[in-house]
Parts: sequence; structure tokens; C-alpha cells
Amino acid sequence: LQRRIRAALRLERPYTPGLTARDLPVDMVTTSGSGIDPDISRANALLQARRVAAVRGLPRAQMVALIDGATDEPSLGFLGERGVNVLLLNLAVRVTIHRARRIR
Repeated sequence: LQRRIRAALRLERPYTPGLTARDLPVDMVTTSGSGIDPDISRANALLQARRVAAVRGLPRAQMVALIDGATDEPSLGFLGERGVNVLLLNLAVRVTIHRARRIR
């Protein structure tokens, strides 16, 4: 767990100065039993938004809008937490980048 925390901090601190281990969402440093999680928490996605936006050449606000579009509501509207569907988010990022390149 400590290794995962250090790795997450190394990855995100250049984009989020002052980030501490306490700021990391639990799902950023843990995995499910299978290790393959189709959803991540909204907090996890938003923490990564600056880095992903910078690496992909997107404005952060646009990245947050894509996260909003890939966010699922809790089951039955009240069970669990809102989660971000990683597959839908990654597809939305790719489509957005592709469209931007076609316009240029």
C-alpha cells in the first residue's frame, strides 16, 4: 500500500503541487479483488484530470466536462456512490482529441 501511495504521489504531484497522501482517494491506491475496475470514484477522476488534460492537450475544464458525462449515478439513485465509467471516459477523450485534430 505504501508503494502505491508513493507512486500515486509521484505521478500526480507535478500537476497538483502540495498533494499529500491524505488527499488521495482510497480507490486510487487500492484495487478490487480482480484488479480490473470498470469504474473509479469521481474524486479519483477529478484528481487525475489535470494530468490527463495536460498530457492529452485538452483544457482542464473540457476534461472535467468529459468526466461529468462519464459519471454514473448510484444504483437505484441512492445505493453507493457516483462512479466514473473509465471505458466511456477514455473513449470520450479519444473522440474529443480526434475531432480537434480534424478541425485543425
